[in-house]
Amino acid sequence: MTREDFRLDPNKLVQFLKKPSSEFTKEDLIEYIVENDIKMINFRYVAEDGKLKTLNFIITGLDHLDSILSTGERVDGSSLFSYIGAGSSDLYVIPRFKTAFVNPFSEVPSLDILCSFYTAEGKPLESAPEYILKKANREFEKATGLKFKAMGELEYYIKSANHTLYPDVDQKGYHSSQPFTKWENLRREAMVLIAQCGGKIKYGHSEVGNFTTGEDGYEQHEIEFLPVEAEDAVEQLLIAKWIVRMLAAREGALVSWAPKITVGKAGSGLHVHMLVEKDGKNICIENGKLSDTARKMIAGIMDLSGALTAFGNTIPTSYLRLVPHQEAPTYVCWGDRNRSVLVRVPLGWVGATDMIKDVNPQQDADPRDFSSKQTFEFRVPDGSADIYQLMAGLIVAGQHGLQMENSLQIAEDLYADVDIFAPDYKEKLDKLEQLPTCCWESADCLLEKREIFENNGVFPQGTIDSVAKNLKLYEDNGLNDRILGKVDKIMEIVDKYIHCM
Repeated sequence: MTREDFRLDPNKLVQFLKKPSSEFTKEDLIEYIVENDIKMINFRYVAEDGKLKTLNFIITGLDHLDSILSTGERVDGSSLFSYIGAGSSDLYVIPRFKTAFVNPFSEVPSLDILCSFYTAEGKPLESAPEYILKKANREFEKATGLKFKAMGELEYYIKSANHTLYPDVDQKGYHSSQPFTKWENLRREAMVLIAQCGGKIKYGHSEVGNFTTGEDGYEQHEIEFLPVEAEDAVEQLLIAKWIVRMLAAREGALVSWAPKITVGKAGSGLHVHMLVEKDGKNICIENGKLSDTARKMIAGIMDLSGALTAFGNTIPTSYLRLVPHQEAPTYVCWGDRNRSVLVRVPLGWVGATDMIKDVNPQQDADPRDFSSKQTFEFRVPDGSADIYQLMAGLIVAGQHGLQMENSLQIAEDLYADVDIFAPDYKEKLDKLEQLPTCCWESADCLLEKREIFENNGVFPQGTIDSVAKNLKLYEDNGLNDRILGKVDKIMEIVDKYIHCM
């Protein structure tokens, strides 16, 4: 990074220390804390419920500060994970220096740091969500020699008192601007704070969903990120969720990542874009076309897609979103620029050159190759996802596809270049496998494919058992049929799971 890069980076620690966050050391953090009069350290970590937890420390001196950052602290693991018994429950939480950021909400100047869980023996907790992802990433690089990168699309609804001065058209909110969208300012403020906390943001906009019910107004928004290493991709989503919630709470508005919040309106997904690099170069494109590497990885995701819903679609309302004709996938297939499929290859910058010069004749032609921006997108997950486990599962699926002998044939067979729900293509639709329709079926799919996830110890057996057990506890087999057309019953379930993850 150049000096100008450090100046432009909104992360306050990067600006001050003039080094990328990946190079932060304990001594760097102490320097920042002392020079910027930081009074408090907050350890943050994600436990079984997927939400950020907090442990606060008041800094009483340099020795105390050094001790906090050198040893971490102990916590009660049995209160954080249901599968850890109270008889021997102590865990360590150890700060990861690269994740440090200045808390944008605390009245007391505070530095927050994400942590990892370690056992009494000083070993990583095998079942900790962040360690499962680390293992998946490590095994992928070891087996393939490739680097996996990803980014998420964070969709959410904001509910507040209806504003009637400039009403927008129902379900036509895509890219609306003020004054027709009420919460654009909150989204913009969230983006600024997320970037200051280390998130790499691509853009933000209002989404399709908007509607009113009585005195309440609902608006859907999206914040999309840039591709980064898998662990960073998850953590910027977690911090972004926390920031948006905090801002909404300040305004007395409700924010929800729930996959469905009412009947007949657009749901919210958590789409994940992926790419792989070799020697720093994106290899999803080869000779101007989607590469065999990308196709093989897509085939692996196709093969494990049902099981992946166990990590990405974890509540009954997830399956109210995954229905036909709602721009949400229901069948196992993939395609280019096709929003009716499970994996979409979005429009890339392949073969589209000199558009800037065409619009701006005074501009010199740009000879650079921008095909490195190409990704492929998994469109199934929603805001109920355990993001660590979901990302780990996608990495496992990508590696699975690269190692399957028939992956290119699978990719060819499952390619769809049409709207699969159009009447003219019913024959194509009839040949496709359907995604699970409830949490119960999702658990069955996971158990059927569990050996692939457990390979090389990436997902512990107990984790797979626990995920499947929790999904089965909903007893939602056949739920969609039981509540079909019963709006009161549907809304009762929607309200129950409005605050997911």
